[in-house]
Amino acid sequence: MQSKKLKVFVLGYGAREHALAWKIAQSPRVGRVFVAPGNAGTAEIGRNVPISDEDVPGLVAFAQQNKIDLTVVGTNDPLALGVVDAFQAAGLAIFGPRQAAARLEYSKAFAKGFMQRHNIATPAFATLHSYDEALAYLDSLANGRVVVKISGLGKMGLGVTVCDTKAQARAALHSYMVDKLLGEAAAQTVIIEERLSGPEISMFALSDGKTAVPLFPVRDHKRIFDGDNGPNTGGMGAFAPAPDLPPNFVAQVMANIIQPTIVGMAAEGNPYVGVLFAGLMLTEHGTQVLEFNCRFGNPETLVLMALLESDLVEAMLACIDGTLSPAHVQIRDGAAAAVMLASPRYPAETFPVGLPISGTRLARALPGVNLFHHGTACENGRLITSRGRVIAVTATAHSLPCALKRAYRGVEQIHFAGAQYRRDIGGSVVQRQKMPILGWYEKSVGVGMAV
Repeated sequence: MQSKKLKVFVLGYGAREHALAWKIAQSPRVGRVFVAPGNAGTAEIGRNVPISDEDVPGLVAFAQQNKIDLTVVGTNDPLALGVVDAFQAAGLAIFGPRQAAARLEYSKAFAKGFMQRHNIATPAFATLHSYDEALAYLDSLANGRVVVKISGLGKMGLGVTVCDTKAQARAALHSYMVDKLLGEAAAQTVIIEERLSGPEISMFALSDGKTAVPLFPVRDHKRIFDGDNGPNTGGMGAFAPAPDLPPNFVAQVMANIIQPTIVGMAAEGNPYVGVLFAGLMLTEHGTQVLEFNCRFGNPETLVLMALLESDLVEAMLACIDGTLSPAHVQIRDGAAAAVMLASPRYPAETFPVGLPISGTRLARALPGVNLFHHGTACENGRLITSRGRVIAVTATAHSLPCALKRAYRGVEQIHFAGAQYRRDIGGSVVQRQKMPILGWYEKSVGVGMAV
């Protein structure tokens, strides 16, 4: 007797959700995939649903009416709005943390306090609730090499200002708390944080509330221009594995950061279920947490899904059921890289949309290449741009240099007016890894981590 095929509902619109839908559709347990609101790429995998990922009642109603078996939260806003709580109250299975647990992302004040309480390494900080209080604290510091952050969620890299001088820090505080650049709520609380230096890395793990199983670290590129210059973006590219990490890096992060987080959240009455994304910096004083995210990263997810060998749906259901084990995560040998093409003028607030896109079929025909759409739509049978970041070329290969070469060959095939992209994804680290990557995941992870 054949088991029932599952209906899976993905919440979000971007390349991350396209990659998740792509991987979910590969599961033999899945019959249909729905994406709300989706894009032109997700429409090729399943059915796009014209509901905003922030319309929690509308999403619940759709899931009930269509007898959805599993919902997967892609973006951060629905988590902050309590979408998991609402789905669970309606008796619907959903992958992601409840609203109280998601405070690790949508409240930096909570996250920093949590890390302080549980001895998780993070840069020294102060949480400040008024402009005058923030100025007074800034004046008390020896210098202005700090990072100013709003406590809540930012957009497109906004909400975080890296400062060299007190004048820059004062300007950032004025922008957030007086000018209210990011809104009234963002103006209420800021973090002034010690500015550290070192390479950054994104680490991902799955959790069922008591057991944590690592995925793997991914390096992304946040700045718009080559050489990590220009303003922050949502992410212009990513790659894995990172050849400059020590062999025991993942095991150390699991022991010192991920496990204490899962244990601490459970102890505080907010068990963490879902994927945990730790934004880390490797400093001379050890690995420190810059931030937590409570969902998959974008563009990191493109690389994660490309290298994940095992069934993502089975792993998500195990997280929900409380039965997660290391067996649910199997990673293939080799490497993956993603390069994002963006609209002209991005990440400025205004940029052109509706630009015709060509060359996608040629790109997809290349060996090892896949495309994940971020800001695309179909208009009269034509593929057009619809957002700042447009489409990501993702490639896999036996080595990182080869994966990057394949990705850039794909990029060369895609055209729209004013397209911009980073030409240095991977950068100098590529030179350190030219051989095929065999057993890299096993070497870095060892056995799964139960907490």
